[in-house]
Amino acid sequence: MAHPDVDEERLLRDMANGSITAFEQFYEKYASLVLHIALRIVKDRMEAEDICHDLFLEVWKKAGQYDPKRGSIEAWLAVKARSRSLDRMRKKQRLSIASEENATLEQASTAAAAEENVLSRLDREVLRQALGKIPPAQARALQGMYYEAKTQRELAANMNRPLGTVKSLIRYGLDNIRKQLSQSGWLESLGGERKHE
Repeated sequence: MAHPDVDEERLLRDMANGSITAFEQFYEKYASLVLHIALRIVKDRMEAEDICHDLFLEVWKKAGQYDPKRGSIEAWLAVKARSRSLDRMRKKQRLSIASEENATLEQASTAAAAEENVLSRLDREVLRQALGKIPPAQARALQGMYYEAKTQRELAANMNRPLGTVKSLIRYGLDNIRKQLSQSGWLESLGGERKHE
């Protein structure tokens, strides 16, 4: 009997091999699920969008880690979204604690959280710089889809363009960003990380 997520598993395999089209399809199918879970937990749209962005970037980098024997893709993403959201809430709570008895423990956890935050910001900054180097229509389509969690149909309506054109703008935009990241050596460093995990 075939597993119900066979097509999605193929998308993940294709993503692990660097397919931008597979990533687009995967994102379009699951972004609203991840955003909904994150928003329900953190109750802040911008925080939820950051969590969604970070999670999909992580899934793109580590697409090969999904194990269909452990559950459906929806369940895997839901667990990741819930975990990242709760981590974000715990981090906020830890940062708001001002008691002296927790100062030493707080410094250690804050240092780890700060390092993680710097790396996450670095990823976002590299992507923002790459967005600035591609044609404006492609950049606008990508920003709407990935930073504002808009569907391709919503983007087509907002940009006054046919759906097919918006899909092409996203595909070419992702391809151009991949080229930018490859030229800067950023993708090679991700490939090195993947081999060590």
